[in-house]
Amino acid sequence: MSDETPICSAKGCRSDAVWVLAWNNPKIHTPERRKTWLACEEHREHLSQFLGVRSFLKDVVKFEDWEAPEIP
Repeated sequence: MSDETPICSAKGCRSDAVWVLAWNNPKIHTPERRKTWLACEEHREHLSQFLGVRSFLKDVVKFEDWEAPEIP
């Protein structure tokens, strides 16, 4: 496990991540598969909207509460 602070996935942003945006592309991922983007407070809404208009967004969770699903 790394001691590095996770950073926002927004292009050019170097802020600490506060949110996990769980998503998948149903055309290429199985329904249970979850990809993640990280977001700071400033970019959470923008990144959520980007994924949402494509029907990719599945969940938005505080980073501290996120538990990655186990992969068999």
